Amino acid sequence: MSQKLKLVAVSGSLGKSSRTTTLLKAIVAELQDKLSLDVHLIELYQLGPLLGSSLSRLDLPKAAVDEVLQIEEADILVVATPVYRASVTGLFKHLFDFVGHEALINTPVFLAATGGSDRHALVIDHQLRPLFSFFQALTLPLGVYGSEQDFNELDLGGFAIASESLQARIALAVERALPSLQALDAAKSATEKARA
Repeated sequence: MSQKLKLVAVSGSLGKSSRTTTLLKAIVAELQDKLSLDVHLIELYQLGPLLGSSLSRLDLPKAAVDEVLQIEEADILVVATPVYRASVTGLFKHLFDFVGHEALINTPVFLAATGGSDRHALVIDHQLRPLFSFFQALTLPLGVYGSEQDFNELDLGGFAIASESLQARIALAVERALPSLQALDAAKSATEKARA
């Protein structure tokens, strides 16, 4: 039996309940419909306090190092960040400052972001793509951006995707990513068979 691909999903939101994490989970769910995945979720609202006082990886508490290792060992990354002051959150960037600069070579990365309006949609191509290009990761063809009007706030807290067009963008982005991810899955299975 082949091992599942390891998907690590990173939410750059600084709040427990957020549109960003809602979008991230919707993308992961769509990917899980198509691929057999072992999913690990990293939420910066929980991890952030462990990162903020550390200036080097040697300063990080073990719990934070463990999460950095999860990122470095991922077969696939899905990353999502809210846009603050026309940029990704500082702690999101700070987290990736601790990732080894050669750890993500050829790792497929699915990019997503949320913001107050569609004016911030280019954050995916102007900031997220260059960041992961530095790591020599393979940013997948289509990123997904959601603005405030794409979500409904739920009565008991949290958010739900309300926009059919956002759901369609998620489905299309996953469809475009599948050839690369299925090739990765096949290559991993072939490597496992060769070792058996």
